[in-house]
Amino acid sequence: MSQDYTRFSVNQRLQHIFMFVPFIILVLTGFPIKFPESQFWSVVMSAAGGIDKARVIHRFAAGIMILDFSFHILYVFYNLIKKRPSLSEMHLLPTKRDGQNIIQNLKYFLFLSDERPRFHKFSYIEKFDYWAVFWGMFIMAGSGLVLWFPVQVSTFLPGIVIQIAYVAHSDEAMLALLAIIIWHFYNVHFNPRIWPANKVWFKGTLTEEEMEYEHPLELEEIKAKKETL
Repeated sequence: MSQDYTRFSVNQRLQHIFMFVPFIILVLTGFPIKFPESQFWSVVMSAAGGIDKARVIHRFAAGIMILDFSFHILYVFYNLIKKRPSLSEMHLLPTKRDGQNIIQNLKYFLFLSDERPRFHKFSYIEKFDYWAVFWGMFIMAGSGLVLWFPVQVSTFLPGIVIQIAYVAHSDEAMLALLAIIIWHFYNVHFNPRIWPANKVWFKGTLTEEEMEYEHPLELEEIKAKKETL
């Protein structure tokens, strides 16, 4: 009988939910402002109740996302202090193996090798997802707060900072949306092997077969630890 393996805790899954739900709301209320001439986004803006209500909803969703991200940073530091993991146990950090896996995956995709790369807890794809969001949040939140409080910011910073913040916020939002649709959604949900959806984001578990395919090195480590007990 296949065994399920815990991938994400309830805490981690809730952090993910409180990140992606506000993100969707931010896209629906922010892009109509970025593309006011678009008929599609004009309809979305009307559905949101007009620009004034859309701004209120946008800022509320932004506040939730910033709080969630702030909690995540505290969560990371708490676990680092509590568990004091070694570098090899900090699985989200990029390593030399990630570079080797990228090369091996390219060979596999180009039919130069029959062997897929063997991933541990997180593949380079998942690490890219994580760090893109992590650093992107500083840009989005920082520029967003400048645009939220332009009068206060302009009292101690030059006015050009407001313009820079607008460009940074707008362009980073477009980059984030494209990355989510093209990169994240395909790798997590739209991949033919996974379609129509990966349920790990709310179940928090993977089957043994899924672990063997996606994270064989982690599965081997888990089984080896069980054998030593």
